[in-house]
Amino acid sequence: MQIDRRKISALVVWAMLMTGVAGKPAMAEECEKQPRADPGAVTADAAVARPMGVVATVTGFALFLISSPFAAMGGNTSETWEALVAEPAIYTFRRPLGHFDCEPQASKKK
Repeated sequence: MQIDRRKISALVVWAMLMTGVAGKPAMAEECEKQPRADPGAVTADAAVARPMGVVATVTGFALFLISSPFAAMGGNTSETWEALVAEPAIYTFRRPLGHFDCEPQASKKK
């Protein structure tokens, strides 16, 4: 049985996009109040931190798929999703470029 890499890639990209778009657009407001970022920090963020964040999000998604049956048995599927997928995705896609101290919060449904 051969794995269709295009389908898996499409699923991962879809999951990343849904995670990045699912929250409120006003989330970045708390981060925008910070002063202008240093050009060196922006460069380091764009060249190193963001690609590593994408890798962490994809890896977290794969780990979530592996661990989801166990998380479901333990009753903590949403916590597992938040820790493995949502937090890396939020740090990668919602944080202003060059602002390493800013950590936008995930939207909590209560």
